[in-house]
Amino acid sequence: MPPRKRREHVVDAALRVIVEQGYDGVSIEAVARAAGVTRPVIYDHFQNLGQLLQALIKREENYALAQLAEVVPDVPPDGDPADVFAGSVRRFLDAVASRPDTWRIILLPLEGTPAIVRDHVEANRAQVLARLEQLVLRAIERSEIPVDLDVEICARAILRLSEEAGRMVLTDGKRFSPERYERFVRAVMRLIWCGR
Repeated sequence: MPPRKRREHVVDAALRVIVEQGYDGVSIEAVARAAGVTRPVIYDHFQNLGQLLQALIKREENYALAQLAEVVPDVPPDGDPADVFAGSVRRFLDAVASRPDTWRIILLPLEGTPAIVRDHVEANRAQVLARLEQLVLRAIERSEIPVDLDVEICARAILRLSEEAGRMVLTDGKRFSPERYERFVRAVMRLIWCGR
């Protein structure tokens, strides 16, 4: 296996160990077993467990942020606010379903999650919240939503409800599918915000 591919394989194994055993179960030995390699192979790519975990955190964070950029772009899209929000929720939940292990460590944090992981999640959550506030402002401008709507609280509610929907997709995806949430969000938006 080429070195770059082997490195990714090792990082994949580390993620698998964390999801299956928690952070307390992750060690060079556990990752080596999960990857089907020896400890020296791990050390060929990472000086120590901390460096391996940093690489894992950076990679999964990059995946998640790339997916979130598609869900909540810097510039809010034009269109019916109900369709925009419902489509965003659907894209988010499809992203969760497409990389469940990535989103599991974000949305279903395990006991013993290191502070560095929690800090990264919170910093990224703040970025998403700012984008959601812009999306809500754009929806207010484009529709007949009352101008006294508290944008910050609304954005926080959308974020928390979306995260809960992500948790439900991860834990019971058959019952709480992305399609079901998309229909729900569209119906609620049309009833409450758009007065349709």
